[in-house]
Amino acid sequence: MSDASTSQRIVDPSDPYAREAQTFPRLSEEMAQRVAGYGVEERHPKGTMLFERGQRGADFFLVLEGTIEIFDLDIEGTTTVVRLHGEREFTGDIDLFNNRQILISARATTDARVVRIKRADFRRLVSSESDIGEIMMRAFILRRVGLMEHDQAGVELIGPSHGGDTMRLQRFLGRNGYPFRLYDTETDPDGGGFLSCLKITPDQLPVVVAAGARILRNPSNAALADELGLTDVLDPADVFDVAVVGAGPAGLAAAVYAASEGLRTIVFEALAPGGQAGTSSKIENYLGFPTGISGEALAGRAQIQAQKFGAQLAISRAVTGLECETQPYRVKLEDQQTVQARAVVIATGARYRKLDVTNFERFEGQGIHYAATAMEAQLCTGEDVIVVGGGNSAGQAAVFLSRTARHVHILVRGKGLADTMSDYLVQRIDSSPRITLHPRTEIVGLEGDNLLREVSWRNRDSAATAIHRIGNVFVMIGAEPNTEWLDGCLTLDKKGFIRTGQDDNGKALASPFVTTTDGVFAVGDVRSGSVKRVASGVGEGSVVVAAIHQFLNPDDE
Repeated sequence: MSDASTSQRIVDPSDPYAREAQTFPRLSEEMAQRVAGYGVEERHPKGTMLFERGQRGADFFLVLEGTIEIFDLDIEGTTTVVRLHGEREFTGDIDLFNNRQILISARATTDARVVRIKRADFRRLVSSESDIGEIMMRAFILRRVGLMEHDQAGVELIGPSHGGDTMRLQRFLGRNGYPFRLYDTETDPDGGGFLSCLKITPDQLPVVVAAGARILRNPSNAALADELGLTDVLDPADVFDVAVVGAGPAGLAAAVYAASEGLRTIVFEALAPGGQAGTSSKIENYLGFPTGISGEALAGRAQIQAQKFGAQLAISRAVTGLECETQPYRVKLEDQQTVQARAVVIATGARYRKLDVTNFERFEGQGIHYAATAMEAQLCTGEDVIVVGGGNSAGQAAVFLSRTARHVHILVRGKGLADTMSDYLVQRIDSSPRITLHPRTEIVGLEGDNLLREVSWRNRDSAATAIHRIGNVFVMIGAEPNTEWLDGCLTLDKKGFIRTGQDDNGKALASPFVTTTDGVFAVGDVRSGSVKRVASGVGEGSVVVAAIHQFLNPDDE
């Protein structure tokens, strides 16, 4: 990054590093004294390493005297100083709430006197000293955002920006809060010199270059998560009170409330926290956020909140089955591991349906998208794009993409949007000169080479067909439940959603979220009859915990 661009970003008010008082706060003397009561005072001579990148379970440090340097070593071994902590400043970021490999290192740059606080005591500090905990939580979130915005303490991703696997890896890293720098071989064939330096050939792209110049050639999400230490080591002998399958809004809400009420909780997620909602560019009608919030940011905060209360998140761990004949239940994972839990909450949500059009699968990830985030918007800058669908997700995507795309075409099979989309989005679409609605219209053709290049659509009333040079289509039509892994364990409705609240004979059960298997619950979009809204998913995830308590402790009723 050039000096000019660095200077420009530092004065950006949205840059966490420009918000020094919040990102790197200095505690008052009274607060520092309270913090010190949770740890042990230590003295370290200049040059002492306090923790190193790649470690798990690093401790928290409060500086009393001297300075501590937070730094990163890039793949070439060059040191980048992220922050120099002084008196009454503290170390750490969001990884203090989990057991992932940490991203940065710390050493004393002078003789230093510090307070070291172990993980368990740190959690007690954050819970007991709410005012200090709020300061720390805000700082940790901003620090991670800063690392990501400044491409620090991460990995190098080399590949064609429009390539399906490059985009897959970008999404996985970004949605899991892992910093990375993209070297686009479409604009720089040598990938910033990495291809020749590391002896990588174009047919091996994309590649991820991790710390220590470790090269991963087009890794799967699971392999990348394991290599970067994003996954926790699971003990098959452990028995959790609650296993939550799916980390969308409903699953994360269930995890937050279960963990905060003392239940030992684990959450499984195949990709990244947030689910379908996590791909939303901005949710503007969610209570408490008058300026809106992106799905990714909402999911990120909820994930940290769950971990703050002690919930364990198993990221990139797809669930492949549930042994529901035994107690505790056994959750089966794709890597052949099993995890035991006394109660299970299924919050696997739903996925967008695919278009029944020739070549659709061929262009998935190569021009066909199911999410509209900043990454996709950048790919579509100055181009025409298509959004297929008439729900809120489609409307949010169209409005967001209209900021950077030349024009957005919304295609719906029905007569309009009023019956399926919130009014505030309909009005915004109607008033935008860069968005055109095409009612009663459907895609009938997709053509291209390695990427989508041409789209044909047809009006269902006139049968008139038009061909357009468009390379990006965002498909947001209907929903199919993620329930195929249950394999007969629970009763489903005709569309595959999980039936809750009544047994197979139609008799009402104790909770609207109880399934036909006692101790297994379903919340959010995967539940038959649920309202497909972020707020309702959060509500169901929070309310279900009362039913879990009743199942686990029936004698308390």
